[in-house]
Amino acid sequence: MSLLASIPFNKPYLSGQELAYIQQALRNGKLSGNGWFTQQCQRFFEQRYGIRKALLTTSGTAALEMAALLLDLQPDDEVIIPTFTFTSTANAFVLRGAHIVFADSLPEHPNLDAAQLESLITSRTRAIVVVHYAGVACDMTAVMQLAQRYNLFVIEDAAQAIDSYYQRRPLGSIGHLAAFSFHETKNVIAGEGGLLAINDAQFQVRAEIIWEKGTNRAAYFRGETARYQWVDVGSSYLASELNAAYLWAQLENLASIQTQRQQQWEQYYSALAPLAAANFFSLPTVPSYALHNWHIFYLLCRTDEERTALIQHLGAHNILAVFHYQTLHDSPFYTARHDGRKLPNASFYADHLVRLPLFFELTPADQQRIIKVIQEFYALVANNS
Repeated sequence: MSLLASIPFNKPYLSGQELAYIQQALRNGKLSGNGWFTQQCQRFFEQRYGIRKALLTTSGTAALEMAALLLDLQPDDEVIIPTFTFTSTANAFVLRGAHIVFADSLPEHPNLDAAQLESLITSRTRAIVVVHYAGVACDMTAVMQLAQRYNLFVIEDAAQAIDSYYQRRPLGSIGHLAAFSFHETKNVIAGEGGLLAINDAQFQVRAEIIWEKGTNRAAYFRGETARYQWVDVGSSYLASELNAAYLWAQLENLASIQTQRQQQWEQYYSALAPLAAANFFSLPTVPSYALHNWHIFYLLCRTDEERTALIQHLGAHNILAVFHYQTLHDSPFYTARHDGRKLPNASFYADHLVRLPLFFELTPADQQRIIKVIQEFYALVANNS
């Protein structure tokens, strides 16, 4: 085992003002949410990204659950989602009784293959959920045109995609609804937190009611209604003001966070390109229509066994690298409900993708150490082949 200091896969970042803003929230005497910091964060998304209405939530999962509630799904309504995603993407709609129809990934990227979507649409289809994996945009022109043709809703799972763009349009501003995450592994964090983006006016009023536990509380405190009443279904989706205070400090430093991550991502890419050119692994691809946010850097190994060996080799040098999603269509929970289609591209990513450490405080020296260990691993592979 290496005696060198451990390099974690991720490290939550303090930009400098988080604790001061939390103390300010305490002095303000408003901790339960929808205070000054909540409103600042929401306004940031509305003004910077052109979102009609933004609502800060307890998590990205909560934002997805709100989206599912807003669609008024009925039992056996169908929702198309990618199989290569986190369970929250599917759970939000399963909880409403929907049947999930899984879409395969692109051959060249983990995002769903928009060209295959039309073949999955039936008379029961209500919505398409896209996941912008690694902050790289799906083909939103194709998705939105298909949704318009079949009168479907589009929900963007933009959990990884803050400050990413599709043809200069911010991700999260294109679909009818969108969900962001501020989990500690994301570019911008609140420990736990999320945001629902409402881009279709028909959902705006009801979204706020669902957000406020099914009440018209927010409208009441704005003086828009005479009584504070239970008027619809809802739950406790509103984030704490303490989380909002932490998040606001991060949003104020978004530019520096993104610059740092871009430098790290590009350093990995350039340093590992010779090994990729020698066909030891593949590097990430980014379509020409996408401007990504450098959220994830991954390698695509040649085999599952080689990936496992690489992860173990990095671990022996005190470097934590991880694989990512296992496909949902063949999960223990959903395999019996799946229609039996093989989804080979997504299965490939589940078996071959490995994520490298990428976080704000990753030093150049530590990144060079990671790169060197990867180079040493593949030198051993070449010598043994």
